[in-house]
Amino acid sequence: MTAVPAGALLPVSTGPRRPLGVLVAGGFLGLVVLAAVLAPLLAPYAPDAIDLSSSLAGTSGTHPLGTDASGQDLLSRVLYGARTSLIAPLLLLLLAAVLGVTLGTLAAWRGGWVDALVSRITDVMYAFPGLLFVVLIIAVFDTGMTTSVIALGLAYAPTIAKYTRSVALGERSKSYIDAYRVLGMSGTRICVAHLVPNLARSIVGYLVVLFGESLMSLATLSYLGFGAQPPSSDWGLMVQEGQAAIVQGALLPALVPGTAIAAVVVAFNVAGVWAADRLGARR
Repeated sequence: MTAVPAGALLPVSTGPRRPLGVLVAGGFLGLVVLAAVLAPLLAPYAPDAIDLSSSLAGTSGTHPLGTDASGQDLLSRVLYGARTSLIAPLLLLLLAAVLGVTLGTLAAWRGGWVDALVSRITDVMYAFPGLLFVVLIIAVFDTGMTTSVIALGLAYAPTIAKYTRSVALGERSKSYIDAYRVLGMSGTRICVAHLVPNLARSIVGYLVVLFGESLMSLATLSYLGFGAQPPSSDWGLMVQEGQAAIVQGALLPALVPGTAIAAVVVAFNVAGVWAADRLGARR
């Protein structure tokens, strides 16, 4: 074994390097978020500007990604549509997380009949097709992005509740929980101030993985006509509006937003799985 000279500087470990795919995915997502924020500055036209003389135009200097059937610039619409397509899944997961984490923590902490009741409710929700549940809610409360976000938030809540319950059961058995109980701290305070914060890394990692799926679900609802409504530039709605142009040989109106959806979902899945592994390992 070689001795290390006194005063020698040892290499500092910076931890495992991020895989190239994760760096590419993270960089791409950063650009998408930046483009959404700066859409008013980057978009060459207003997203709802109609120019019938440029209907279904191909790529050119004036329209880098072409136009749709109404002559609306696809680049401008995609840039503005990134706002809805990114913010709506965040709101959806926020609603689902509030409900799911609350139910999962309650089931794990109380146990007994409370745990059994929450488990039965989540089992019923799993047995019921999620898309059908969402469509039923939309049928009652009318179409629109707000209704879609609320409906999907309710549909995702059981999944998050089950995951939260599983990790909370392991956390609840740790000695610091018993120490707080001995000190006379109430169960509600222990859960809010200590148990849930200690689960935050795992839950956030799980939500990152779900982001791509929630984005795709909202885009699907918009494509089916249940989500965003015209003149919105939501990506799912743009695919639905551009589908009719395919028979005329114009692929760009459907291809451009469809590619944007696929690229963002794949990027979030790549970065999300890595983030979930890292967050879970550091709990």
